[in-house]
Amino acid sequence: MSLRRLAPPEIQPASFAFSAENAEWAQATIAKYPQGRQASAVISLLWRGQEQEGWVSHPMIESIARMLNMPFIRVLEVATFYTMFNLEPVGTYLVQVCTTTPCWLRGSDDVVAACKKHIHPHEKTVSEDGKFSWMEVECLGACVNAPMLQIGSDFYEDLDGPTTERMIEDLRAGKEIKPGPQNYGRVSSEPEGGALSLTDPSLYDGSVIGQYHEQVPQPANTDAEAKAPTQAASDREAPIQKPPGAAT
Repeated sequence: MSLRRLAPPEIQPASFAFSAENAEWAQATIAKYPQGRQASAVISLLWRGQEQEGWVSHPMIESIARMLNMPFIRVLEVATFYTMFNLEPVGTYLVQVCTTTPCWLRGSDDVVAACKKHIHPHEKTVSEDGKFSWMEVECLGACVNAPMLQIGSDFYEDLDGPTTERMIEDLRAGKEIKPGPQNYGRVSSEPEGGALSLTDPSLYDGSVIGQYHEQVPQPANTDAEAKAPTQAASDREAPIQKPPGAAT
């Protein structure tokens, strides 16, 4: 089990405060919970704080603990338990590379190598320009499009080493990159080169339904006749007749 700790004191900020907009949002979020249950908003507030600052700091945890009237240790437990919370500074673009088995079998090592080359040799370390950091993560749920990675809230799939290098260079130059498959020709999770199944137009114009009814004989009985009880069913439902004098 990996041990998650807050960043060392020397890199912790002196203080934390939500922006005016986020503070208003936080109060509205806390108000959704009944009196005495405000602690239920802790994950939401930590996530909004991370979106604002990029990571969860010691002063942020202290501030949220005061807002929710929670002990510091309770908020710390949440922040260190969930790996979605960054406990140390990250770059403007946090590149999360999936290296679980399907992605590994499809070449995630090349994606990791590109990150080491263009960002930093070590994961969870911010690049010199402050724009990037990267880390290995567990399955991100796009196995059929492996290998893939996540940047912010977007997913980028069907990668290889050169494609990953190009994406990093484009982001560093201020260019936008389109989420989804990066092999230019694949749509969503369909096979490369286009759909290979369910391509017959007759499947969608209704003609197949007519062919089906021609091939399958229709039942002779009507629906009402089919639902009518049979003698066998009536016999099963009839009460058991006991002989005279039998014990009850």
